Amino acid sequence: MVTGSAGMIGSKVAEHLLRRGDQVAGVDDLCPSYDVRLKQWRLEQLQAIPGFAFHRVDVSEWMPLETLFQSQRASGDGQFSAVINLAARAGVRDSLVDPWAFFRSNVTGTLNLLELCRRYDVGKFVLASTSSLYGAHNPQPFREDANTDVLLSPYSASKKAAEALCSTYHHLYGIDVTVPRYFTVYGPAGRPDMAPFRFVKWIADGEPLTLYGDGTQQRDFTFVEDIARGTLAALKPVGYEVVNLGTERTTRLLDLIHLIETQVERKATISHQPRHPADMMVTWADTSKAKALLGWEATTPIEEGIRLTADWYRQNHHWAREIAV
Repeated sequence: MVTGSAGMIGSKVAEHLLRRGDQVAGVDDLCPSYDVRLKQWRLEQLQAIPGFAFHRVDVSEWMPLETLFQSQRASGDGQFSAVINLAARAGVRDSLVDPWAFFRSNVTGTLNLLELCRRYDVGKFVLASTSSLYGAHNPQPFREDANTDVLLSPYSASKKAAEALCSTYHHLYGIDVTVPRYFTVYGPAGRPDMAPFRFVKWIADGEPLTLYGDGTQQRDFTFVEDIARGTLAALKPVGYEVVNLGTERTTRLLDLIHLIETQVERKATISHQPRHPADMMVTWADTSKAKALLGWEATTPIEEGIRLTADWYRQNHHWAREIAV
């Protein structure tokens, strides 16, 4: 089972599983937190691959989710071999507006899935977590054993609560859990509230680019294909482990803008706005644990990832230009 299968990461994880021959039950509620046409486009790509079954279910609602587990058990194919929980409300700033939605999806949804794994004997659980748990007080690059008690947003708090639930269910019931913490994931058909999508759209379409702060903020931008590979590697039995998935390289927002200008052959018109207090100045992953434990490392340079992201926007410009960012 892959929850959040219509999301940027979830759809790519499901695609990788299908390409290697797995059967995938994709779960998503198609929440309109951003333009649903992006989610529908991703789903169309998956539905063209044999072995994919889509279920429109909200993971925060117990009954339809349990019905899906019951149906799988009754199907004769056996219970799910693993649950990869990528269903989430994401975004630091949006969580300040409606924190309740974030806790329903990220905390209640995770609890529902863990309890169903317990009841239906699903032994492996992968929880997508976030680099937003780290803060300015943590040494850089960020290590998994850093203190994450100082959180800047309800989004971060909801993900920390989900991690705590996973630890609890591992210790009480023996569920094998891997928690990859993703660092600023981007790529084709990405989330429109994130800088790579927004900047590509604004620059390509000749619109003013809104830049919060002076642009010296740094992010460990990680390409979605690399993240999907890391998520599949996280299916390995580990007991309970938290693992950073990033590139160990940071890029300033001003440099990201320059990369996009080069790709779309157009200069940005920048509108400067004050930096948001919930935004971190730097995200930077130490991925030595991922290399040692999972045999994984990112391989896509930011230059190549941005080229592929800009190419996707050009190819889908006839409808992607209408997406609000």
